[in-house]
This record gives sequence, structure tokens and C-alpha cells, in this order.
Amino acid sequence: MSKIAIFSCLFLISISLFGQDINIAEVQCSYRKNPIGIDLVSPTLNWKLTSSKQNVTQTAYQILVSNSTSNLDKNIGDVWDTKKVNSSKSIQIHYKGAKLSSTKTYYWKVRVWDNKGNKSSWSKTAFWQMGLLNVADWKGAKWIAYEKLADSNVNILPTDGKKDKFDANNILPMFRKGFVVNKTIKKATAFISGLGHFEMNLNGQKVGDDFLAPGWTKYDKEALYVTYDITKQIKTGDNAIGVMLGNGFHYVPPVKDRYRKLKVAYGFPKMICRVLVEYADGTTENIVSNQSWKTDKSPVVFSSIYGGEDYNANLEQKGWNLAGFDDRNWKSALIVDGPKLNAQKEEPVKVFEYTDALKTTPVANGEWVYDMRQNSSSIIELKVRGKKGDTVRITPAELLKEDGSVTQKNIGGPSYFTYILKGEGVEIWRPKFFYTGFRYLQVKGGTPTGKENSSGKAVIEDLKALHIRNAAEQIGEFSTSNELFNKTFTLIDWSIKSNMVSVFTDCPHREKLGWLEQLHLMGNSVGYNYNAAPLFKKALQDMKNSQLPDGLIPEIAPEYVKFDWGGGMFRDSPEWGSSGILLPWYLYQWYGDKQALVDYYPMMQRYINYLATKADNHILPQGLGDWYDLGPNPPGVSQLTPMGVTGTAIYYYDLKTLEKIAAILGKKADANAYSNLAVEVRKSFNNKFFDAKTKQYATGSQAANAMAVYMGLVESTDKNAVIDNLVKDIRDRKNSLTAGDIGYRYVLRVLEDAGKSNVIFDMNSRSDVPGYGMQIAKGATALTESWAALPTVSNNHFMLGHLMEWLYSGLGGIRQTENSIAFKHIKIEPEVVGDLKAADVSYDSPYGKISSSWKKTDKNFTLELNIPVNTKAHVYFPGKTKQTITDELNPKMNVLSAENVKVKVTIGSGHYKFICTNE
Repeated sequence: MSKIAIFSCLFLISISLFGQDINIAEVQCSYRKNPIGIDLVSPTLNWKLTSSKQNVTQTAYQILVSNSTSNLDKNIGDVWDTKKVNSSKSIQIHYKGAKLSSTKTYYWKVRVWDNKGNKSSWSKTAFWQMGLLNVADWKGAKWIAYEKLADSNVNILPTDGKKDKFDANNILPMFRKGFVVNKTIKKATAFISGLGHFEMNLNGQKVGDDFLAPGWTKYDKEALYVTYDITKQIKTGDNAIGVMLGNGFHYVPPVKDRYRKLKVAYGFPKMICRVLVEYADGTTENIVSNQSWKTDKSPVVFSSIYGGEDYNANLEQKGWNLAGFDDRNWKSALIVDGPKLNAQKEEPVKVFEYTDALKTTPVANGEWVYDMRQNSSSIIELKVRGKKGDTVRITPAELLKEDGSVTQKNIGGPSYFTYILKGEGVEIWRPKFFYTGFRYLQVKGGTPTGKENSSGKAVIEDLKALHIRNAAEQIGEFSTSNELFNKTFTLIDWSIKSNMVSVFTDCPHREKLGWLEQLHLMGNSVGYNYNAAPLFKKALQDMKNSQLPDGLIPEIAPEYVKFDWGGGMFRDSPEWGSSGILLPWYLYQWYGDKQALVDYYPMMQRYINYLATKADNHILPQGLGDWYDLGPNPPGVSQLTPMGVTGTAIYYYDLKTLEKIAAILGKKADANAYSNLAVEVRKSFNNKFFDAKTKQYATGSQAANAMAVYMGLVESTDKNAVIDNLVKDIRDRKNSLTAGDIGYRYVLRVLEDAGKSNVIFDMNSRSDVPGYGMQIAKGATALTESWAALPTVSNNHFMLGHLMEWLYSGLGGIRQTENSIAFKHIKIEPEVVGDLKAADVSYDSPYGKISSSWKKTDKNFTLELNIPVNTKAHVYFPGKTKQTITDELNPKMNVLSAENVKVKVTIGSGHYKFICTNE
């Protein structure tokens, strides 16, 4: 038996599951399980496989799609039968059967064959229901409103800082429509949109469990509709539909004493609805929105996505959403125009966990501050008892003043919730159309139950914070032996959750805007943790809708405000707009979504052509640069890295990415053109910024050197020297970071790729310098806007969470091999650095769960892995010298020689446990 120079690796018997056959564990249609409201003519089908055996791959599949479960149960694919297809493909399979019909439900299942001679059972029956494929499918439904905003006051793209066109609050309406069902119902479906947001009721009960529906968009180009299965809520006899509307980003009311970041005004609230009732006898009936619907004012007397929400319970009309309600005093709905409608494809926003107050503290003027423990994107739930007309105002905030009261200076104010009691026992209220970010709530006009209440104020029986976010499924898990890294993971995760709604926002309070640099810089961090592909695709559509005629993709999408401040630097920064090119590429890399490349290729071309017109000798100096880096001045526009470095580096990266995309799409001439231009950009970049003597770029900042390396701008002969300079700068600063929003991700990527995760560990294992540790030490419970957790800026911000990616790819070692798509070819290479003793990390990839769990002791290193069926993995074991594999390894494994002083083993699917023992 041969020996290893440092340690020997013993492959233990893999952990087996009961059974031998290959199984289909999960099926999806267009990224979702049993979706309804699909408006794609060729949706994609995916499945995940499991097996008790090792080295299992799919060799063939068969898909059946049927009009009915009865046919499917008989294995009849009357809509599509692929027959047996010899292929290992199990993701992104485009439907190619008979033409799909609007509103119809299709049932499907799949079976597979594997390389071991096994044939799976059929998967469980799954389905998808179609949405409305064209305007005629709305069956004459009209957009209806309570009132119409005068055309002269419509302002779809206000310029930041300019005065309002007018000053008026608007009516928040509710609508109702009664209808009768006299036959046995087979199925009932609602297709509905309400702008800015709606809440639908049927027979007095809320429809769906979503919040702030539908997702917000660039409303002059597109609005989204939501599809609900309402079969169980419709009853035989009299029924009633009730709908309430809120403003959202469709209209931000210009009320002087309420905060608002921008002044967008697409119009007053409006809605459109089609309810399809399918009867058991084969007939159908449609209830559509039109002038026959009745409308009146709702108890929501003020609602602003920025300024808060006020509710007057005395204006409630009991039974308004029930059959038999007397609506003779309501007026007929007003017919208005509306935008193009598309189905909402991303997961909805929902209410998730709630928190009770950690403590309540009295402050001046008889008010109380509730500490809700966690800074998050949330709404409140108020439980209160008092007299008719008692008014409770609740002001949210992230931070406190020295006197213990709340401050809104860093999040924009005044913004608050108001509830006016009707005086009927215990009253419970949640806002319907407003959310914000907060940890603290200051209550005026109410006293906590059990506290002295000599003035007879309303009694606050309970006050909760209800976290809201996009309902994308969490698919990643992370823990280590290092408590600071565990806390850092949670810190970043809360910023992701708090800014993952219908748009990836920057913060959940002050702006709520879709700043685009976050998508490509934080995309991998989010991807490891959440099944966010549909939300990423929605972001691409927002970019397409916001792209200007000259090709510019502005820095925010949907673009609700034109930022003119600073000479346009907040509208035209290549590091932001480049998400229009990089995000489709990442969707292809992570999910195999080639359709994203096809659909958005014209947008990419227009943007790269725009950048070319702005370049001066191929250098792009405009924009914000390495935003919020750590320099001598308060954070803002890049301080340590000169303008032109980050913008031009991204420009080059865009061109190289487009070269790959064009090649994949068979556009050879385009690929050659992008390749040739990239050569010129690279030459200009190095001529302008590279110092051949010092081997530094520009000022030698961390961002400049890291981006030059990552983007491939550095000559191969100089690469190691530039990386050494990057490390030296970090070490000379006692392991402190300086890179900001743009540069820090690339600092981490370059260090990890260069095998220097020990530097990453040292940078992020301290609390005495600006960084994650300092934020936690200062009491932050969500990632803050500034590295130093400054009290003057947002304390729940999305943009600096780049370490999340390394926690999965570095400490967990879960990565893709070069040129792999959707983790078909996995690379497991855990970085055992610092004082770490263990890590347990998993990611549920498009092919199935990948898990990596390792433990280190003085005597051995244990690595336990799960590799999904239909994939392979290269596993690298930590070590410092050249090594060889002993004969003790399982002889059935494909053993390769050592690479980069690490032992490399290639394995197929299965559950493995390796023990590496020091000699």
C-alpha cells in the first residue's frame, strides 16, 4: 500500500438509504411547484432525482401531459407524450406538445431510466394552470376606478427635487360585485390586478395568503395580474366579491406632513378582474369587472408606500364584502384605461415570522417604545382596546436617540401607522398596503396593558412585528464552529430577506428602490440561499421596461424617478446598468436558463452599444465607481479608486460575457465583434491604469487590483504580483478592508480563487475595524449600509453582503467547475482556515441537494458529502504538499492525481464519508 506525504485518505462505506431504485423526488414547472397563471406558450419542466446507489445518472426520460388526471392515471399523454427520450437532461425541458389554451389546467408526470438499468416509477401527478394568453381572454373585463387622476397631473417619471404638480390626498377605494351560482361547481379561478396593490375578498374571506399583490412594475409598460384558485370559497347561491385598493408605487400621494422619496403618479388606484366559474355540466360563466361593479371609500384614509398608512375603523361598512349588502349608496365604478397585463411569475410577497416586543420603555410625553428585537422589513399587528375615536399613532424606526425615543433621520420621516378606534371591545388591525423597515416602534395615544394608565388612553393589548418578504423558498443552510461567522450569516440573511420583495430593493424604508448593481454582485449570495430565479427574471423585465431609447439601462429598475443630481451619476453608472448583461448570464450559469439569454439579448446589445458611445478611448469614467468604499471622508462616491477603473473593468467583463452569450446563441459575427472590442478595451485599460514597475492598478486600491484580476485584464505574467499587492495592502492595514459596494465582491472572489481564503478569514474575524464584526458589535441585527454601521444611514441594507457567497463556496466548498451549468459538474473544495473546526453547509441545486459537512481534529479531517443524482463532483482535500491517493480508496471510484498541492478525487452521485488521517 502506498503512503501519502502528509496524511492518508480512507474512504468509508457510504451511508445508504433503503431501497435500490431511482426515484423522482420533486417536479417543477417554470421554477414552481404546481403553478397557476402560466402565460408562457412553452413552459419549462424540471425534476430532481434520488437513489440509494452511487454514481447514478439519468440516461432517458418520458414525459406525459394530459387534459385530465383520469387519462394521466392510464398513462395516456393526450396533450404531449415524449415517448422515451435518450437524454440525461432533467432541467429546462421546454414543453413541445399540443397548443396550450388559456385558463386550462394540464396534468403531467415523468419517469426516467438510469445507467444502472433501473426504471423509475412515474412521478406523482403534477399540474400547471394556464393564465390569459391574450387580451381577448379577459372576456371584456375593464379597468375600473373610483376616480381618475387628471391627465395633466400624471407624472410617470418625476425628476428628483422638482416641485409637485399638485397637492392632494386621494381616495382609497373598495369595490364589490354580487353574483349567483345555481349549478354544481367543478372549478373557479380568479384573474385579477389592482394598482398599485389590491386585497381580494370572496364572501367575506381574504383570497390568497399574499401581501402587496401584485408585484410592482414600470406601469406605463406593464402591470402584473395574479391568479387564484377560489373553488373552495365559492358557494351555491349568492356570492360577493370585494376588493380594496392601495397606492403602492402606482401613486405616491403628495401630502406635506408625510415622507416620500419620490413623486411618481401613474394614476389613482384601479383594478381589473375576471372570475371564471367552470361547472360540472361542462358550461362556464365569467364575472368580469365593468361599470356594473359598485365602489365607495374604504376605511384606509391614507396610504403611501413611503409615508405610512392610516385606518379609521369608524368608516368600516359591516358586511360590505358579503352577499346581500345594501350598496345602493355606493356609486358605479368608473371605466378607465390600463396598461398591458402579464402574469406574475415570481413568488408573491407574504407575511412570515412575527416577533413580540423584547421590552417596552416609557419615554417623554407619555409615549412608549417597543423593542421588537430584530431590524426587518415588516408590518405591525395592533391589538387594542379603547373608546370610539381614540387614536393610536405608531412610529417605526431602526435606531433610538439618547433619550430612548425613536429617530427616523436615517430612514426618512415622518412615516407612521395610525389607527382610529371604533370602541367595540378588542380591535385588531394590520396595514394592508404599506410596509417598512424597523426594529423599534414608538406608540402615541396608547398605553401597554398592565401599565399605569391614569389618563385613560387606549390600552395596547399586544403589538407585533410581522416580517414580510418574497416567498422564494429557502434552499441553503449554513453553520460553522465559528460563532462570528454564524452571526454574520444571519446578519446578511436578514438584509437579503428584508430587501427581497417584488424587487430586490436597497433598503425597506427610505428608498425601496431596485438599485441594479446588487443583482450581479449579490446574485450568487442570494442564489445559494433562495430559489430566486423567477424574481431575477422579473428584474430583467423591469430593466427592459426601464431601458431608455438610447440604450441606457438606468441605475434603478423599475425607474420611478429620474435622478439628475450629481450630473447624472445616479442614473448612468456602468457598474449598475451592467446587470442587464451579467444577470442573464448568471441565470444561465446557475439554472441553465438559456431562454433568458434569448429573450434579453436585444437589451444587452443596446446597452453595450450605448456604453461604446460613452467611452473615451474605451475608458468609461462616468458614474459612482466603488460606491461606499472606506476612505478618509464619509462614504459615498468612490474615494480610493479613481473614476474609470471600475466602470471600464465592468465594460470589459460585459464584452467578454456577451462574447460567450453570442457564441451560445450561434451569433458568430457578434461574438467576434465583442471579442475584438474587448481586446481594445483591455489595451486601453492597462495603458491608462497599470504601473508595470509597481504591479499596481491606478492607486493600488483593493478594488482596483481585485477587479483587474477578476475581469481578466491583467497579463498572466503579472497576475501573481498584482494578487500579492492586494494581499499586502490588506495585511498592511492589519487585515482591514477598504473596498466598497462594487469592489468587495471581487476582492473575495480573487482571494478565494488564488487559494488565499485565510486572508478572507482574517479580514472577517474581527470586530474592531469596519466590517461585519463591527456591525454586530454595535448591535446591528441586519446588514447596514456602511461598513461602520453609521447611525446616519440605513441600518438594513442589501448591498455589502458579498461574504455570503464565500460562506457557501469557500467554507462549505460548494462550487461549480469551470463551464459547468446549473451545478451539473460540482467542485467540492472546503477552505479549512483560521481556527475553524467544523462547517455544515448545503445548497439545493437544480439537480438536488448538495451538502458538505466537515470536521477537523488534531488527528484527522472528516468530510461528509451528498452529491445529487445525475451530477458528478471533483473533491479536493485540504493539504500543503503534493499528495497521492492511497490504495485504501474505494476501488470503484475514479481517482485522479493531485492538483495544486491538493488530492483530487472524482466521484458520482451518492452519500460519502471521507476520513483523512495525518501520518
